[in-house]
Amino acid sequence: MNRDYPLERVRNFGIIAHIDAGKTTTSERVLFYTGSQHKIGEVHEGETTTDWMEQERERGITITAAAVTCFWKNTRFNIIDTPGHIDFTVEVKRSLRVLDGAVVVFDGVAGVEPQSETNWRYAEEAHVPRVCFVNKLDRTGASFERSYQSILNRLSKKAVRMQIPIGEEGNHEGIIDLLKLKAYYFEGDMGNKVVEKEIPENLKADSEKYRRELIERIVENDEDLMSLYLEGKEISLDELKKTLRKAVIENKIFPVLTGSALKNKGVQLVLDAVVDYLPSPLDIPPVKGIDPRTGEEVERKASDTEPFAALAFKLQADPFVGQLTFFRVYSGTIESGSYIYNSTTGSKERLGRIVRLQADKREEVKKVFAGEIAAAVGLKDAKTSHTFSDENNPIVLDQIKFPEPVISLRIEPKTKADQEKMGMALKRLSDEDPTFKIKSDQETGETVIMGMGELHLEIIVDRMKREFGVEANVGKPQVAYKETIRGEAEVENKYIKQTGGKGQYGHVKIKIKPLPQYDPEEKVPKNAHREPGFEFINAIKGGVIPQEFIPAVEKGVREAMDRGILAGYKMTDISCELNYGSYHDVDSSEIAYKIAASQAFQEAAKKARPVLLEPIMKIEVVMPEKFMGDITGNLSGKRGQIEAMEDRGELKVVRAKVPLSEMFGYVTSLRSMTEGRGSSTMEFDHYAVVPTNVAQGIIEARTGGK
Repeated sequence: MNRDYPLERVRNFGIIAHIDAGKTTTSERVLFYTGSQHKIGEVHEGETTTDWMEQERERGITITAAAVTCFWKNTRFNIIDTPGHIDFTVEVKRSLRVLDGAVVVFDGVAGVEPQSETNWRYAEEAHVPRVCFVNKLDRTGASFERSYQSILNRLSKKAVRMQIPIGEEGNHEGIIDLLKLKAYYFEGDMGNKVVEKEIPENLKADSEKYRRELIERIVENDEDLMSLYLEGKEISLDELKKTLRKAVIENKIFPVLTGSALKNKGVQLVLDAVVDYLPSPLDIPPVKGIDPRTGEEVERKASDTEPFAALAFKLQADPFVGQLTFFRVYSGTIESGSYIYNSTTGSKERLGRIVRLQADKREEVKKVFAGEIAAAVGLKDAKTSHTFSDENNPIVLDQIKFPEPVISLRIEPKTKADQEKMGMALKRLSDEDPTFKIKSDQETGETVIMGMGELHLEIIVDRMKREFGVEANVGKPQVAYKETIRGEAEVENKYIKQTGGKGQYGHVKIKIKPLPQYDPEEKVPKNAHREPGFEFINAIKGGVIPQEFIPAVEKGVREAMDRGILAGYKMTDISCELNYGSYHDVDSSEIAYKIAASQAFQEAAKKARPVLLEPIMKIEVVMPEKFMGDITGNLSGKRGQIEAMEDRGELKVVRAKVPLSEMFGYVTSLRSMTEGRGSSTMEFDHYAVVPTNVAQGIIEARTGGK
């Protein structure tokens, strides 16, 4: 079986944006114009293809990333429509990890919004080339110029207009392409006929001015073209497009397009831009990884003849076929029915079936080639971030890093029957979503679930009920506090227990200090290993503690950190150095060193100025001007710091940072303060030390004032 499309005619891209900017509406237009479906599904009618979960259709938002395959101008598109709500940000992060490009959609009224910034940051981290699409220009208050300026000011100075609109709000009629200097109108059934005309007289001067700006930005990237331009010579359209493509792939230019997906204007030109400017798998650098046998860095080029390498980026429970494992093939090919080698775990599994996804519909395929995205059915051991590779040429690709949860809920099954099902349901859901964590409270025996926000946990509980038939009682949302230290401390501790026969002996001396901000690029000393939030340094000299007991010491420290010392919250950002100890030929054991280390750590942490940390959220509130004073006063009363105020059309925008503990139920109180005319978005920003008076109350509530 051969590949149906050459690799240079494949585009793997995602559609990313802030909630309500029109991503899913844009995706639906893409599917319609590419002939993948014969009718356009609308979000407000709950009939879209990519929003296929019941919860998505009820709420009119995207929750899970949906993959679809379609064709445009002899090119295969593998598209992922991602969620815009901050609680499901994990979907954007992991999708960008396996995509070659992205179309970033902006609301023409609001411009850049908080989640646009977060998604942009994820795209920067993944070095993903982007095309911007300023959508919703038909809305009242829409302004292409204002939205374009917000991209320049808040995201990147590398953005440049490639189009300008013909009319805005109710007068939005079409689009001017600045490279070709032509006007485009969208006529016929659902705007499927793209009609090229001359530019209206009143926009000619602007078009020529902006075209000069665009050409200057393009020729900056090529010395030969720059010379021609400075000599006043005309540069051919093909040359300009070729140079622009190279600059976009190198992340030197982000083209800005415009239109209105809902009113069927401009989407086909976005698809043309994807073909013309976003990379194929051949245009991106070879993927790098580690050979698990030697620890050396190896790379794989995007080619069917290279050894097989793929990354699992998402798990999904499917009611019809069981577990689906989405994977991106970077090199080589794999056939259904063969064995797949998981180089992260070293295990092998039979790959029964491979499917290509059309949101929730699936098409079975026999073979998958380099540069493609597909899903495997029924793999049991695969998890998100695992690498599949050729067993004789193994490679482990970089793991995807996920943010830590900031909010928790207590949950208990309603009946005995629910209890058994709940454990299975929670495990399946946490496998699917790495930002959803489960732990059991050792003191009370209760199950605690943790996630990225109230909506995130609400959806999880709803899915447990619908997909797994589990009825559960749910507690109130709680803030996921953490603990850390501000000072240093050194403690020596011996754990000696004599009983009849063999005793227990463990003796350690440890030094702890605050860990600076985690930086994956930073070189870590040879005798240490570091991860976000923890560093363990083995500084034992002369074998005073035998090597086999060192892991037990580290385990004891980790267990003590999990319990915390102020209010039982997990401790973080701590460096622990084991620098002395002793052992007993007969009585020393792993358990003795573990207990000795755990006790030493707790004692040291009490001396090292322990503090509580709380999640601080970045919040943006949009409201009419007359409510401005009330809103800013209210946020200041919630220990918030106002960072910026700006105009957005007729409305005012306030940006602030506020502790999460103060923000429960804020949406309801905001509605009552603004007569229902205010809206807000909130996302996690960082952890900060809790003020002493507030911390005291939290500690007393947790420990019962002990």
